[in-house]
Amino acid sequence: MSSTDPAPERPPAPPGGAPSSRSRRSAGSLLLLAFGWLFGLAFAALVSLLMVIGVALAVAYPQLPEIASLTDYRPKLPLRVFSTDGVLLGEFGEERRNFMSIGEIPQVMKNAVLAAEDARFYEHGGVDYKGVARAALENLRDARSQGASTITMQVARNFYLSTEKTFTRKIYEILLALKIERQLSKDQILEAYMNQIYLGQRANGFAAAAEIYFGKKLADVTVAEAAMLAGLPKAPSAYNPIANPKRAEQRQRYIVERMFENGFITEAEHDAALDEKLRYRKQNEVAVHAEYVAEAARQLVYTQYGEETYTRGLNAYVTIDSVQQMAAYKALRRGLMDYELKRVYRGPEAYIDLPGDPALVDARVAEALADHPDNDDLRSAVVLEAAPRKVVAMLQSGDTITVTGDGLKPVTSGLSDKAGPKTEIRRGAVVRAVHDAKGNWTLTQLPEVEGALVALDPRTGALRAMVGGFDFGKNKFNHVTQAWRQPGSSFKPFIYSAALDKGFTPATVVNDAPLFFDASVTGSQPWEPKNYDGKFEGPMTLQTALAKSKNMVSIRILQSIGTGYAQQWITRFGFEAERHPAYLTMALGAGSVTPLQMASAYSVFANGGYRVTPVLITKVTDAKGRTLQESRLQPRDESMRALDERNAFVMGSLLQNVARAGTAARAQATLKRPDLFGKTGTTNDSMDAWFAGYQPTLAAVVWIGYDTPKKLGDRETGGGRALPVWIEFMQTALRGVPVFEPLPPPGVVQHDGLWMYEEYREGAGVASVGLGDAVPQAPTSDERNTILDLFKR
Repeated sequence: MSSTDPAPERPPAPPGGAPSSRSRRSAGSLLLLAFGWLFGLAFAALVSLLMVIGVALAVAYPQLPEIASLTDYRPKLPLRVFSTDGVLLGEFGEERRNFMSIGEIPQVMKNAVLAAEDARFYEHGGVDYKGVARAALENLRDARSQGASTITMQVARNFYLSTEKTFTRKIYEILLALKIERQLSKDQILEAYMNQIYLGQRANGFAAAAEIYFGKKLADVTVAEAAMLAGLPKAPSAYNPIANPKRAEQRQRYIVERMFENGFITEAEHDAALDEKLRYRKQNEVAVHAEYVAEAARQLVYTQYGEETYTRGLNAYVTIDSVQQMAAYKALRRGLMDYELKRVYRGPEAYIDLPGDPALVDARVAEALADHPDNDDLRSAVVLEAAPRKVVAMLQSGDTITVTGDGLKPVTSGLSDKAGPKTEIRRGAVVRAVHDAKGNWTLTQLPEVEGALVALDPRTGALRAMVGGFDFGKNKFNHVTQAWRQPGSSFKPFIYSAALDKGFTPATVVNDAPLFFDASVTGSQPWEPKNYDGKFEGPMTLQTALAKSKNMVSIRILQSIGTGYAQQWITRFGFEAERHPAYLTMALGAGSVTPLQMASAYSVFANGGYRVTPVLITKVTDAKGRTLQESRLQPRDESMRALDERNAFVMGSLLQNVARAGTAARAQATLKRPDLFGKTGTTNDSMDAWFAGYQPTLAAVVWIGYDTPKKLGDRETGGGRALPVWIEFMQTALRGVPVFEPLPPPGVVQHDGLWMYEEYREGAGVASVGLGDAVPQAPTSDERNTILDLFKR
């Protein structure tokens, strides 16, 4: 072909074939033009922003607020209450925060935050211009906004600016960030950010968040946990792992990737973090149940520091031992639940309508049980199926449980055909379930009965455990300090103590015979007291009478020594005379006491006659650990003596016999140690059940009753109801404590196996009381047959 020949025509491209080079060049040109246009816009936006910042620096910068709150950063810190062994028992304040200096914050947490929020934090001067440009490009490409706020800008916003999204506020945010960077170091800025930022669940700062979400200290978080926490600042409600677990996990995995991309973690750490299954702390899960203790401490601190109590970062250190406190909580709770299992079933807490579609049931149950949350191990559930021999129910977690056999006994009446509409257990009923000793489910109900357990060291008065009721969330009334109740027979030792000072001895014989007092003696109604067992056993020693808790003997003793004398005597133990009128009923504990008063009073016997003041708070420090006030536990001295040492020792021997062979014999039989002392108490009509006792290093009192006094039951006693709680608590509290037997003080001798004052040996004291009083005789065989004949008729 010659050069003059025309070029052959190129055949047209087949439909759908490759584009021509010209069309490819045109498309490429358009793409370059588009990118150029986008870059030009972004560049123009950046230049415009810089120009605005320049103008603002000249005009607005001098008008910016002072940043003293940052240069002298003092965050609002709550009051925190700690046990004597360093366990956090409670905190009070608008913001839950535990301040940590930048040096204390673990590097993994700092790295997670930098990866999530501002990887170039240590490189820029407060405004990341590269980030601004990148965000501008992203915003042009995607309608969804991309933020470019650095950590410094977030600090400026959180401390000084509103949350409204306006261009003006953004400019001020940038200017403040530049000012902050000029006056604070990078570490100071990051420290403020990591302690101030809100992270949901009332948590401010990452230290508080670690405790709230994971139940651990910030120093102990893993890479996976740090990444989860670092995802919260973006939107605490949206990325809350408790409320939105799926969304939170997506955010966490993104941050783990960012940590790896920025070289903060190795590939192995990256893989392990993505594989780790996180365990979140339940919102009602606490290390130690000490709500009544924490509230008592709060009240004491508030009287001293007022509203600063909740913002100053005060730390109150209390005398409570966390192990003993938890043992007390569990023992009292079990005792009240055991009592409730024998009560008549009152019916479900509520009824809800369940959808017919099984797929919708789970959501409806979760919604309904939000108003009936779990009460520790007492779980709430909605009944799905109900029959006399089987109940199927769904828990708040969505798991289903099946209850059969003995597990249905407490609610038998609710499954009966005769159950009323308010007591019937049917589909949709809200019920309570708990595991029994074998791990099987049992249906029950929230207790109406209340109780209290308090324990203190009789040598110093230091409180070791205090449980003021079944559940603080349900009833904040602290029965340890606020419940004034009749002590019943647990008060008798103080009458006996007064008698020892009047010449009585454990060998004194007193007649257990009937008594009757007409209105002229009582000043009101005639009174014919009875023994609890209804029996009169005639003459017996004081030791036997106290062991058997004989009411007639106590009354005769009080008659003999005088009610006025006894009324003044009991004030030695801290009781208030006006709450114990000088009548013979005082012998049966008809006055008013609190469980704390009783524990303090029994401590006088336990420590050899000294009256110690109960102590709760030993030290208060500020946020920097400086001691603001301190209460040292004072050793006993003679200025604190309330009782003759001999009196305390002899009373101890009587109370020891009660725990060995009397109404509290179960104590030594179970705990198998001889150094236990105490007295049961049951009031008239069994409205209050008590056990007050001690080991020489620990005095403890248990009370059980209804807030509005009513009968616990005809066969309910202090020995049967309160004593088992005391024993269970002491099993833990006395573990590893050596046996301690008090030595007899000078002036005390043993005669016929009984301890007494030396001057009263050989019968020199009061030998007997009331032996002339008649004792009912048992019927003869002929009389018994006559009675039987009458019944047959």
